[in-house]
Amino acid sequence: MVMNPVFLIVVPLGLAFFTPIIGLLSKKFTKYVPVIAMLFNLILSISFLPKVIDNPIVVTLAGWKPPFCINLFVGPVGIIFSILISLIGFLVAIYGINYIKTPESQGSSKQEKYHILYLLLLTGATGIVLTGDIFNLFVFFEILCISSYVLVAYNQDKNGIEAATKYLIQGSVGSAFILIGIGFLYGLFGTLNMADIAQKIGDVNSPTLFIAMALFITGFGIESAMFPLNAWLPDAHSSAPSSISAILSGIAIHIGIYAIFRILYTLFGVNSVFTFLAIMGIITLLIGEMSAFKQENIKRVLAYSSMGQIGLIIFALSIGTVNGVSAGLFQIVTHTISKALLFLCVGYMIYYTKSMELSSLKGLGKRMPLTSFLFTIGAFSLIGLPPFIGFPSKLSIIFAGLKTSDPLFLILIILLLCATVIEGAYFFKIIQLLYFKKSEKKDHIKPPFTLFLPAIILAILIIFIGLYPGFISSILNKSAAEFVDKFFYIKTVFGV
Repeated sequence: MVMNPVFLIVVPLGLAFFTPIIGLLSKKFTKYVPVIAMLFNLILSISFLPKVIDNPIVVTLAGWKPPFCINLFVGPVGIIFSILISLIGFLVAIYGINYIKTPESQGSSKQEKYHILYLLLLTGATGIVLTGDIFNLFVFFEILCISSYVLVAYNQDKNGIEAATKYLIQGSVGSAFILIGIGFLYGLFGTLNMADIAQKIGDVNSPTLFIAMALFITGFGIESAMFPLNAWLPDAHSSAPSSISAILSGIAIHIGIYAIFRILYTLFGVNSVFTFLAIMGIITLLIGEMSAFKQENIKRVLAYSSMGQIGLIIFALSIGTVNGVSAGLFQIVTHTISKALLFLCVGYMIYYTKSMELSSLKGLGKRMPLTSFLFTIGAFSLIGLPPFIGFPSKLSIIFAGLKTSDPLFLILIILLLCATVIEGAYFFKIIQLLYFKKSEKKDHIKPPFTLFLPAIILAILIIFIGLYPGFISSILNKSAAEFVDKFFYIKTVFGV
């Protein structure tokens, strides 16, 4: 049977709604539903990869042809994001099998709700990267955001509820901006199909277009935690269960970046705002890294680190060349894998030490040698040390920036390197606590298999791709070429 890409959305969405029914049959089995759903999506996404590298798949729904139907556009960029979403979703779901049994959960019904919302979050993320309809992009974005708000407050403690409320308020403002921007485009073009808008937008010269573009950047910029729209991020990431922090940092904020640059490259086809975004990216990077350096809470360190990495990715994607976009996508892969590994490790460190303070990490290198070693791999990767994946990805960003003719980018790259030094300083400080500070406790803690397996897989990927970046570089180059070529997108959708 030939599988349809629509199953990448239908299967996790359907299983999310069937989870309560499955729970009536077996309460214990519900925790395995996200594992099964994400494993299915991972296998299906990988199977589509060789097919869409040169010839993207356009899925039309309801028997109509574009622009009169809702369509999916499954190209290299979309399928790479789909692979990342399903890979991290699968590994974090395995992690959550035992992690959500901790005192963070209170009964099987609460765990059931967790798994439903978890699947909805990942369904929303997958729908965003595959849809070819701008209103459905908004719908999937809302599914992702609403699920995220609730999951941040999953522990039902004061900090979690406060963080979720902040996230909800700021996210709702961002969603309103996006919806208004969509309304402006629909009023101008009478269509919601992204390819149709991209085809017609060159014939219109209206200030409304600039307003719509600003609304999209602001709205999606909130979800992507771009400065100064990132006030929700440190509280949300530090208050959520670590499994959800891994998804928010590894997946959700990258989806906001995808949406911004899909709209800029495909709908508007402009480069006039890229210099501004590159500057904002470096500002976001510097503020994120300096804020992380000052923290004494390990999850807030990782949250601000994510903000810094987002700035780095925005800078790379704003270079406006195929090399720059390829480097930006490479950094997304790096951050997704590395930060997921860090949050998974930190989750069990916090569980056993009963504290998020950096001081509680003293001596864990001896008490939790495996977890500490895996954390060190993730930290070295984000810093950009060889032979880890962060080294070739950061190097590719620097080379892409140096190839531009704009001297401003040389200054921005110097600032980028300064931020990397700051990043190295606080990660080495944490590693020093793990290995070179003594702990009052002497007990040896062995992590459960559900941590061991996902973390080891992520660490292997970090080292393997770091040693053999060519394994994904050709795919990323193809993806970048598709991302920046709006006319290829239009031709593929309309079949001309």
